[in-house]
Amino acid sequence: MQIFREVAQQLSYTRAAEILNLTQPAAFAQVRQLEDHLGHCLIERLGKTLYLTQAGQIVLKAAHRMLEETANLDMALAELRGLARGRLRLAAVSTAKYDIPARIGAFSAAHPGIEVVLTVGNREELLARFLRNADDLYILGTPPEELGAAVERFAENPLVVIAPSDHPLTRKRGLTMRDVARYPFVMRESGSGTRLAAERCFAEAGAVPKVRIELGANEAVKQGVIAGMGLSVLSRGTVALELRHGYLAELDVHPFPIIRHWHVAWPEAKRLSLAAQAFLDGLMGR
Repeated sequence: MQIFREVAQQLSYTRAAEILNLTQPAAFAQVRQLEDHLGHCLIERLGKTLYLTQAGQIVLKAAHRMLEETANLDMALAELRGLARGRLRLAAVSTAKYDIPARIGAFSAAHPGIEVVLTVGNREELLARFLRNADDLYILGTPPEELGAAVERFAENPLVVIAPSDHPLTRKRGLTMRDVARYPFVMRESGSGTRLAAERCFAEAGAVPKVRIELGANEAVKQGVIAGMGLSVLSRGTVALELRHGYLAELDVHPFPIIRHWHVAWPEAKRLSLAAQAFLDGLMGR
């Protein structure tokens, strides 16, 4: 079931085998054995592309449930022995990578037997993983309300306008969105939560930012601003180190800082593993 789930999610025997540290023929043989046992074709090939059959979709849902229950059983029995073990799969938007490692560190110190796997990506990548039920918990700025998610808010995430430390606006106070709109901006890609929040502020002020360049990673945006390519809007946590050492400056712009929040989400119908529940309780201070 584990091998079938990975092949079904990757739609590739080769990629699934690499993830599971198997050979491609071994992964193929296991799926064929499962098909023979169930009496249904689960995966079919059309040209060079693999597709799940209707039976395969049903079995994939069952595989998710069975493997989660197995993981819960392992951890529950381990708890009885006082040797908690298991795996926690987390996915976080790239902006959260500056905050979430410290929380993982605290969790790992309290639960040293739990292996933590963290996947970092942009919002679209996380939503795709959410739809595949690829992880236990998802850390996002804007919760995926349209996907039937259970959501908890656990921390503030203020957004600020940043500039190179020698920019002329760093010496001014009481700036407006129209003031900063006269300067070029370095922005995250369209669809990112930070970009959406920035564009909303400009729209409410009746202004439009001059986007000089779009970059798909916070590190690239920071380096672009430091190099003088333009202003930007980023999470204060993302630029804390650069602000502290004077590489960047936070501008005094109304209505910033915008107080957004970090949210942890998971599918409503999902039964959280013991490890996921423990991590969630830690985030919420329970």
